[in-house]
Amino acid sequence: MDVITWTGELACHLQAAHRWNREEFAERLGVHPQTVAGWHSKPAIVPRAEIQAALDTAYERASPPVRLRFARLAQPPTETAAQALRVAIAVVLRGAEVLLVQRRDGGDLHWQFPAGVVKPGADSAAVAVKETRAETGVHCSVREPLGSRLHPTTGVEALYHLCDHLMGEATNLDPAENAEAAFVPVASLTRFIPADRIYRPVLDALGVAV
Repeated sequence: MDVITWTGELACHLQAAHRWNREEFAERLGVHPQTVAGWHSKPAIVPRAEIQAALDTAYERASPPVRLRFARLAQPPTETAAQALRVAIAVVLRGAEVLLVQRRDGGDLHWQFPAGVVKPGADSAAVAVKETRAETGVHCSVREPLGSRLHPTTGVEALYHLCDHLMGEATNLDPAENAEAAFVPVASLTRFIPADRIYRPVLDALGVAV
């Protein structure tokens, strides 16, 4: 277990990570909602030992995405920390096909769109183009941004870009990370990636009905 000395501020971050309102948070901890309100108004306050224990329990029982959100909220609000958790994703179209890579994830393999970490000061569209070329040898250009979300699996901020194929065949140029790279029919996309894992605006942009 992580050792945390809880303050009002950290308790509020835990509340936000769980996405509970004050009443729900208070009920989970067994405290009065006014106590939670006090943490919001006095973030430096240190709760009593029994409340520290209740906060420990709420943290221990949290799912990995909740813990990741808490860690993000508890980090100093520096540009570097925020940027390090951003990933640019390229949805590259070639006619009726879309580019995918088969990522190695420990002992598992799963298909996804080419992606790369957006370093501090970098432009996400440029990263999407550069990482696609580095991973697959495919040259592309960004047509339009499709929006962003907190990725449901990794918890990082994912920025999606719809791209047009310019030249190059799909080739696995990063065998340490990927097992394969391929253009697949857009109509068959959900056979490679479950529809519930695909960002809805991506499905809409590709015209995939689910």
